[in-house]
Amino acid sequence: MHSELSTEELARAWSLNFADLDFLSTKPKATRYVLAVQLKYFAVNGCFAHDASDIPSEAVSYLAEQLGNKQPDLTELSFGGRSKRRHRADILEYLGFQRLNASDRAALVSWVKTDLCPTGRSVAAMVEQIFLWCRDRKIIRPAPSEIERIVRSERHRFLEGWLDRIASRLSGETSKLMEASLSDPDGSSGFHTIKADAGRASLENFLNVTERLAFIQGLQLPTDILSELGKTWVEQIVRRVGGEKASEMRRHDQRRRLGFYAVYLMNREAHIIDDLIDLLVETIHRINVRSKRKVISNIARDIEKVYGKERLLVDIATAAMFKPNGSVSDVIFPVAGKVKLAAIINEHRAKGTLEKRIYAVMRGSYASHYRRMLPNLLSVLEFRSNNAVWRPILEALGWIKRMQGSGARYVPENDVPTLDVIPKKWRSAVIDADGRINRISYELCVLSQLRTCIRAKEIWVVGADRYRNPDDDLPKDFEVKRHDYYADLKLTQDAKEFTRDIRAKLECELRLLNAEMHSNDKVRILWRGDNRISITPYKPLPEPTGLTAIKSEIGQRWPMTGLLDVLKEAALDTGFLNAFESSASRVSLPKADIDKRLLLCLYGLGTNAGIKRIAAAGDASYEELLHIRRRFIHPAALKDACTQVANATLTIRNNAIWGDVGTGCASDSTKYGAWDRNLMTEWHARYGGRGVMIYWHVEKRSTCIYSQLKRCSSSEVASMIEGVLRHCTDMEIQRQYVDSHGQSVVGFAFCHLLGFELAPRLKAIARQKLAIPSANMRSKLSNLLPILSSVINWGEIEQQYDEMVKYAAAMQSGTADPEAILRRFARSDVMHPTYKALSELGRAIKTIFLCRYLRQEKFRREIHEGLNVVENWNSANGFVFFGKGGEIATNRREDQEISVHALHLLQASLVYVNTQMMQSVLAEPKWANRLTPEDYRGLNPLIYTHVNPYGRFELDLENRMDFQNRVA
Repeated sequence: MHSELSTEELARAWSLNFADLDFLSTKPKATRYVLAVQLKYFAVNGCFAHDASDIPSEAVSYLAEQLGNKQPDLTELSFGGRSKRRHRADILEYLGFQRLNASDRAALVSWVKTDLCPTGRSVAAMVEQIFLWCRDRKIIRPAPSEIERIVRSERHRFLEGWLDRIASRLSGETSKLMEASLSDPDGSSGFHTIKADAGRASLENFLNVTERLAFIQGLQLPTDILSELGKTWVEQIVRRVGGEKASEMRRHDQRRRLGFYAVYLMNREAHIIDDLIDLLVETIHRINVRSKRKVISNIARDIEKVYGKERLLVDIATAAMFKPNGSVSDVIFPVAGKVKLAAIINEHRAKGTLEKRIYAVMRGSYASHYRRMLPNLLSVLEFRSNNAVWRPILEALGWIKRMQGSGARYVPENDVPTLDVIPKKWRSAVIDADGRINRISYELCVLSQLRTCIRAKEIWVVGADRYRNPDDDLPKDFEVKRHDYYADLKLTQDAKEFTRDIRAKLECELRLLNAEMHSNDKVRILWRGDNRISITPYKPLPEPTGLTAIKSEIGQRWPMTGLLDVLKEAALDTGFLNAFESSASRVSLPKADIDKRLLLCLYGLGTNAGIKRIAAAGDASYEELLHIRRRFIHPAALKDACTQVANATLTIRNNAIWGDVGTGCASDSTKYGAWDRNLMTEWHARYGGRGVMIYWHVEKRSTCIYSQLKRCSSSEVASMIEGVLRHCTDMEIQRQYVDSHGQSVVGFAFCHLLGFELAPRLKAIARQKLAIPSANMRSKLSNLLPILSSVINWGEIEQQYDEMVKYAAAMQSGTADPEAILRRFARSDVMHPTYKALSELGRAIKTIFLCRYLRQEKFRREIHEGLNVVENWNSANGFVFFGKGGEIATNRREDQEISVHALHLLQASLVYVNTQMMQSVLAEPKWANRLTPEDYRGLNPLIYTHVNPYGRFELDLENRMDFQNRVA
């Protein structure tokens, strides 16, 4: 499968120079095409083509033009037989290539050892690099099997050397503790326990996680060696150890076993710290929410509103005047009963005391249950801050840690850090009437403040990954390579020029919208009420009849196509199974058996049926499939496979049928139910119920280019940006369609800085406002006055321009996730100067978008059509992900992520195969002429009425689908 070559790529790699033409002219005319193809293919790849399928079609046409003859059919030309050896020898002699001698071999081995092995690349990637090394030195490469032996041998030596170094730096006590962990894998610090996820937020899980972290910290491992080993090698070792049981780890010799386990523990420490912070944040939130819910429910249950209190007061006063010397029971109770008076008292006490009652319940919950977590927390975590404003919180945590042995419940205010620590709303709960500090309330107050600061990354944790020093999120070489970062983002370094261009666009769009409002019969500006913009909704269009006919034709030609066969066909066509490599050092199974079991595992995971049920209905045992699942399948490999299928789908498309690929992409999330004894699963505020979110990026012809597993509370803006930056397919995204939850003012700013346009479908379009570039322009926009807002602060943007670009560069270069960056700019953090500048820039870019959205009906339809495609993708998820009621039945985050990406892969394979089916039908003139332009516009390869996801799961890798000669 080849991606389409550009004109520049053809000219650079497939051009014949004069010497090449002289060489070819000496050969028989019948063999020149094959020689030319093999000559340039060797120059590009360092090896010869085996058959015609290896050659890009554009390269064949380009070579035929240079030779001045009609393009031949390469399938009819010989790439094998007796002539193959002669052709290759002639080419090698012409290029001046020589055989590999002893000195060349020694140089090659040394280069592999010193240059390739430290990178941690896969065996296949290293073999390819050796091909190029030999080509550049005009050496005839050895046989692929010999090169692979060299690569595997040097990789093994390199890894063994590092494991020796790590094991030699472990003390005797550390080695003893690690061996004990492997011997008792299910103990409190055992191997299986260390590998387990944190679980849901509870005191028991919190204490268990702190115990695991304390165990790892107590080993005093040589963490500095990880930076020398390299990220890729660390990931490979972590994946290998993560896929092994304790019994399998014990089979390694001691040096190798301790080296593997030490690398795994050093990597695992950061993830455990992140989990511990997540547990802390969730626990404090839970204490607050549950206390508030409890207080409100008590008020609703205990308080009955008393009506007619004024009348009752008059009756009581009258009775008291007539009998001033009588007792209350004789005078008052007959007029106002005891029950009614108690209700009046309860109602009065409830007024204005909600916050106090909530704090009292929170304090009780914390003191009686959750307070036990605090000593463990402060003993294993070290909090820091780069902002002097929040240093008092760190001082308060230090005071709490020092006071752990004290039994005092109240302390004088002067002995405690209180300045900028106790918010105004907490003071009455923390400080009593005598000016003393209630120690338990103070601890709870500090933890609540700590939660807020951690979420905004104002306070960070030493050794963490997601909660690390926020300065590490930014490019460390930005000052040195400022020019390069600006060039990569295609931005000018002149802040005034940047704002001048945006200001000119803003003024132009506002003037155009103002001028066209009178002639725009679809949009009205209202002068009263909160909703000032009115847009005529679209009428739903019926499905074109041609699409119904072609779906029926596909169902007749390929009836009851097995979904497993669809996955198999995509795998054999695209070769995505090569993305799944074993985490072990060697593989003894035949590749055909591995491929078959891989397909069965991927099908079981992608349909959510599970590999146990696939094994029961297939021809492989559960243990065999489980081995493949543990050794070969992981999120990174699944992402790579999805990318390959997406690229293959884009490559095989016939532009005459589908149109150009385009640069627009839509993104949206969908909620899936999931087991809730983990930190990923949350209650969804909009959809209700517990679950996780899957965020999809789908282009206009239903090819999904990226997928993400997210919490329900995660920022959809961050997910949208991550998909655009990390999709790794051949598609170039210049416009991103989202719904209301995928946009924000700051999101508009970052999208502009990153070089693509954000195009949301706004649910609250009626309440949108337009920012203006200057105050004197308001009078020139008479038709837009009801929806105009304040003036853009261009000075703020210019002042913070460099900082904004630095954050955008961090996102683009991958030094930080978009969510980590956006967390700094929460709406509550209004004092951050960069936040203010981003808000002003976002207002300007959003106004430009709104002007276009209101002016152009075609633009509005484009956004709606793009989002309809991703919603159609969501609707097909239920058909593919049918097992277990569509619920993700696992508490392990990695398993949840694998399920999501396997679903993506299976559904992308369905789109790939359907694309070929539709193109096969439409290749016939009677069908091509039958479809109208409206039919072609609505053509969608994501159909599944002809697909059967059930039955027995038997695979025959030799039996292929026929897309050419199948007739109904």
